[in-house]
Amino acid sequence: MRRFEGKVVLITGASAGIGRATAERLVGEGAAAMLLDVAQEPLEATAKHCRELGGEVEARLCDVSREAEVNAAVEACVERFERLDVLVNIAGILLLEHTHKISLEQFERILAVNLTGTFLCCKAALPHLLESKGNIVNTSSTSALAGMPYGAAYGASKGGVLALTRTLAVEYGKQGLRANSICPGSVKTAMSRSSNLPDDTDFELIRRAMPLDKSRGPEVVAGVVAMLASDDGSHINGESIRIDAGTLA
Repeated sequence: MRRFEGKVVLITGASAGIGRATAERLVGEGAAAMLLDVAQEPLEATAKHCRELGGEVEARLCDVSREAEVNAAVEACVERFERLDVLVNIAGILLLEHTHKISLEQFERILAVNLTGTFLCCKAALPHLLESKGNIVNTSSTSALAGMPYGAAYGASKGGVLALTRTLAVEYGKQGLRANSICPGSVKTAMSRSSNLPDDTDFELIRRAMPLDKSRGPEVVAGVVAMLASDDGSHINGESIRIDAGTLA
């Protein structure tokens, strides 16, 4: 399939996990891409592999919580490719800790990357996406749909992403823009593997978030992003799609 032939996509968090899988999927389907992340070497590795797939790809360091960096990255994308059709916000960080032990600084940092970063990227990209009648795919989480033990900051940030996405869908839908979100769960990524649970974790609570069959890799999420961002998703707007192997069924 070449659903993104002639399209330009901007993907945050592209150095690993869902971000890398999504970059490879969309570029493999014909997209030109601007890839953003804060981790330079893994980001360059993603860009290199995407170029080997035949795509026109630019990689740029960008902290999505910093407005000036976001604005500069979006402008660089449009200057390089002359348009922007799809924004995929995947950049995110995770903290697992007892709520009463989370510092204000930690809480605000999670929101700054996961929620404020998503907002800043959407805000900067909107004029270009309205011109191309493009679309946005934001990354929320199953933690926004059900209680996630030790995930107060993360769940709050991802709940905000859901609300932001629905607002964009309603506010700009008549102008031809679509905005949807994905809610991954039980997906094997470096972030999920490296999460440090509290020493006194109650694993009975953790088992509430286990999939019905098994965890899978980030490529299963990338496939859903590709559908939403392509014309196959043309009648989907303001939706959130769980990708969690039935965890919350």
